Amino acid sequence: MTFVYLMNNQKPLNEEVIMSHVEYLRGLESQGELILSGPFTDYPGGMVIVIAEDLNEATNIANSDPFIASGYKSYEIRTLMLANEENNYLLGELDPRSTS
Repeated sequence: MTFVYLMNNQKPLNEEVIMSHVEYLRGLESQGELILSGPFTDYPGGMVIVIAEDLNEATNIANSDPFIASGYKSYEIRTLMLANEENNYLLGELDPRSTS
């Protein structure tokens, strides 16, 4: 399953925590769990998109991120249905009455 954790800044970052965060992302990448990550340019925060077995595992991944574990960022987590050419952009998968 794919999950997004959206982060909001809580206190100013420093070089040490940024380097720890980058190393953490590298670890996720090497384990095949990281899809995409980066800061927002128009909002004080960023996001990380990961592959995890379930919400509990995704929450553990987010809580282990040095940005979050050290209190520099808070977060909310969402489950994402990837839409792409391979799955015909989810045509026929979603309830047309859904507003999300």
